[in-house]
Amino acid sequence: FAGLPYRVHVPEGAFFLWLWFPGLPITSRALYERLKARGVLVVSGDWFFPGLAAGWSHTDECLRLTYSQDEAEVRRGIALIADEIRRIFPQPEH
Repeated sequence: FAGLPYRVHVPEGAFFLWLWFPGLPITSRALYERLKARGVLVVSGDWFFPGLAAGWSHTDECLRLTYSQDEAEVRRGIALIADEIRRIFPQPEH
C-alpha cells in the first residue's frame, strides 16, 4: 500500500478491520466486484450505513476485511487489494 491513500480503522477485539480509501474514484461496491473477480472476498462498506442521508462519501470509500484466515491467504489478498487500488487511483505523471 506504499504511496496509496488509505487508512485502517484498528480493530478492537473483532476478527475484521476496515480499510478506508479517502477519495476512492469508484464506489466500494464496484471495488468489491473487481476484487471478487480476482478471488478476494471483502464486504462493501455501503452495507453498514443504512438509512444515512445520501452524500456521505465514507459509505462508498470503505471495505470490511476479515483477517481470520491463513496468514499466507491474508497476505495474498492484501497484495491483490493494493494492486487493484493502484489500478483505480490516478497515477501521478513523472
